[in-house]
Amino acid sequence: MKTKGFRITFNAPVTLGFVFAALAVMLLGKLTGGASTQLLFMTYRHSFLSPLTWLRLLTHVLGHSGWEHFAGNISYVLLLGPMLEEKYGSERLLEVICITAVVTGLINFLFFPHTALCGASGVVFAFILLTSFTSFRAGEIPLTFVLVAAVFIGQQVAEGLLVRDNVSNLSHIVGGLIGAAVGYTFNRRGSS
Repeated sequence: MKTKGFRITFNAPVTLGFVFAALAVMLLGKLTGGASTQLLFMTYRHSFLSPLTWLRLLTHVLGHSGWEHFAGNISYVLLLGPMLEEKYGSERLLEVICITAVVTGLINFLFFPHTALCGASGVVFAFILLTSFTSFRAGEIPLTFVLVAAVFIGQQVAEGLLVRDNVSNLSHIVGGLIGAAVGYTFNRRGSS
């Protein structure tokens, strides 16, 4: 699309695809009174024989409980995703999203049988910690990583222990750990 000498580019296909998919899921959830979100975009304890259980392990990161939840997560995805996609590539960023979705979904499934999980918070925390590795060099640990890890993961541990709300702090922590592990692995191999 061109406007007065400028054109809008589809600069980060995985990031934008994720955002548009989450928006479509949010709109569908509103149209169905939340039924579609609960059926397809929220993970919870259910039979492993059901194909929907396996699908929800991936798709729960697209579902959100409301507009505020959606806006908070998607803002971070839009802020961090394009930079990560440029550095690591679309395929690798999609891998991070999928790994985070499956691992956080399985942990919720196994350890919290009476709690449903939806939202991109785990992906957001993976992106946050992965971002802190963008200037990584062999044999070094970036101080930005140490500070980000201390602030974000420390906050989630404290809130998990002290605040009783509907937020899955464990998903945030696991997402952050995945982002840190992937960032370290990608950069250690010199794959940027």
